[in-house]
Amino acid sequence: MRREGRRPWGPVRSSRFPPLLFSIIFVGTLLASGIHMGLIVLMNTLHWSSLVQTILPMVYWAAVSVGLTLFSVQIIKNTYERPVQMLAEAAQKVANGDFSVFVPAVHSADKVDYLDAMIQDFNKMVAELGSIETLKTDFFSNVSHEIKTPLAVIHNSAALLNSSDLTPEQAEHAQTILRSTRRLADLIGNILRLNKLEKQTIQPIPKPYNLCEQLAECALLFESRWEEKDIEFEADIEDTAAIEADASLLELVWNNLLSNAIKFTEPGGGVTLRQTSTAEEIQVSVSDTGCGMTQETINHIFDKFYQGDTSHATEGNGLGLALVLRILRICGGSISVDSQPGQGSTFLVKLPVRSEPHE
Repeated sequence: MRREGRRPWGPVRSSRFPPLLFSIIFVGTLLASGIHMGLIVLMNTLHWSSLVQTILPMVYWAAVSVGLTLFSVQIIKNTYERPVQMLAEAAQKVANGDFSVFVPAVHSADKVDYLDAMIQDFNKMVAELGSIETLKTDFFSNVSHEIKTPLAVIHNSAALLNSSDLTPEQAEHAQTILRSTRRLADLIGNILRLNKLEKQTIQPIPKPYNLCEQLAECALLFESRWEEKDIEFEADIEDTAAIEADASLLELVWNNLLSNAIKFTEPGGGVTLRQTSTAEEIQVSVSDTGCGMTQETINHIFDKFYQGDTSHATEGNGLGLALVLRILRICGGSISVDSQPGQGSTFLVKLPVRSEPHE
């Protein structure tokens, strides 16, 4: 429903051309022309040469023009450029999911113009978007908590039923229930983790550890899956790479990236895990020979619940990469994607060696 309301300020000026600028330029030009006439009279009285009488007015008006131009540029910068830059920076933050931004008005309430009105409307829009986002996040969190208990009952009952003597058809149905409850449990777990990360109730606890050892352990967790699909798995990592970070959070990053790589790689394909390091930064890449992605898909893969390849929709919930992005942001890292349709994908993670947490 659209809400109509009056702005809390008075009439809005339709023009942003500063009257002060007009007055100064007008008066300054009149004074400059008067000085010019006085200069001509002085040169004639002193009988200066015609060359001096030609060059001196030119130099004089060049100086006047430069002065007026610099003054006008400064006024226009304060009037237009700085407010628009603030608004553009705030819009960029909102586009990245930050709804806490606020842009101050340029003028006081009795001198409001259309740019102030636009800034006020922008602030109101951001506040309402933030309220909607908070409501949506709280809804997912509350519903997820409520689902956990009955889901656990269904899973335990199905597991108990599956352990008894069943016909092949009954056993298949019991396995279907178990698989579905595990998928739903994973979805709920990811929702709750993402919700806590976005609300900043989970803060990274950085400690020194060997990242290469963690990568090897995470890769071995998927050994049965790549062998089942006859995927050639290659690991090119160093023996040791010391890093100061939250190991439990980064473990979620590697597990999600490796799981996706194996999921989207066809039987007989390949997945490669690479790691390199410098004194300041560690880079980890996960590459696959899967279906690849279009640029449109790449633009949205870190959005919550987005799944670019619907043929694998039953194998995930569209939250893994959103979780990865949020974890890397609060750990001070970054992630980028290089992919072409039909040529596979490469996810590159960059992490500082020493902890540099970000919000």
